[in-house]
Amino acid sequence: MNIIVPVILSGGSGTRLWPVSTGEAPKQFQRLTGSASMFLQTLERASDRTRFAAPLVVCGPAHVAHVEADLATARIDDARIIVEPAARNTAPAIALAALTALADDPAATILVMPADHVMTDVPAFLAAVEAARPAVGGGALATFGIAPSHPETGYGYIAAGAPVTGAPGVHLVQRFVEKPPRERAEAMLSQGGHYWNAGIFLMRADRFLAELERQQPAMASACTAAMNAAQADGAKLHPGAEAFLASPSDSIDYAVMEGASHVVVVPVDPGWSDVGGWAALHALGDKDAAGNVRIGDVIALDANDNYLRAGNGKRVAVVGVSDLVVVAHGDDVLVIPRERAQEVKAIVEALAKPPLR
Repeated sequence: MNIIVPVILSGGSGTRLWPVSTGEAPKQFQRLTGSASMFLQTLERASDRTRFAAPLVVCGPAHVAHVEADLATARIDDARIIVEPAARNTAPAIALAALTALADDPAATILVMPADHVMTDVPAFLAAVEAARPAVGGGALATFGIAPSHPETGYGYIAAGAPVTGAPGVHLVQRFVEKPPRERAEAMLSQGGHYWNAGIFLMRADRFLAELERQQPAMASACTAAMNAAQADGAKLHPGAEAFLASPSDSIDYAVMEGASHVVVVPVDPGWSDVGGWAALHALGDKDAAGNVRIGDVIALDANDNYLRAGNGKRVAVVGVSDLVVVAHGDDVLVIPRERAQEVKAIVEALAKPPLR
């Protein structure tokens, strides 16, 4: 089979990780889970050039400089950057990349990966990609189902059906499940055969585009027109703005996957996290004997199970507190109970409002 074209979606803003993640410098470009940014970690997953082609990165104009800097750090000089004129969710973004890959190779296979995820067991993920290839070569759209560790209500789920003949470890998708209430999530875990939907896909570019045309003809037409009008600027491709802005905005899940005719899932446990907030970073981080994650210049006395982060020459000191997130970054300081860490998004929304007079 042809080598796989990695498509890295880098349009997220990561508002739940404010103040480190901002619209100008979102979480995928931050060193939140190690010495490299999550974008660099995503590039590394597809760095084997016997298996993967040069990456296609899809991002907005505000993030091009970050993408270019990380590509330089990774010493990747043959990547291409598709610069979206505006955000239109994942389905149009993938369509731009699929059209680009198909123009290079009529048999192109693409691996779609968000730029802001973490995997601690990359070999397990790559083995799942290989397991999916026979089904994908036969025309299936493949997704990867993450083995659930708890009844999470913030993710969608994939219900696996019958095994696929000739593709060990691959199952037909029985159905997609929207973010469930806790009782249903618990029931699905008890039943088994249900997996978190990580938003990672392997598929032939022509099959994805055919499904897009069948289910979302307006989106397919707009994206095709945008790429026909694209302007190249070195490694950057600028789709035609007027055409692309005419595209409906929708996710690949709603626009394509839920209505596609041949969808399969590969269950895998790659130590995955979408790093959806500070609580997730506490779960991922190395902890001291008291359960604290301490990043930077931090003093913690009689303190338990906190996430404490000091940056930009700042110091964080806490005494006698538990289950908090305390982050000092730039001119901003965040203090929030760990169980309410998802509410950081409300702070970002408040900051965006004009000040009261």
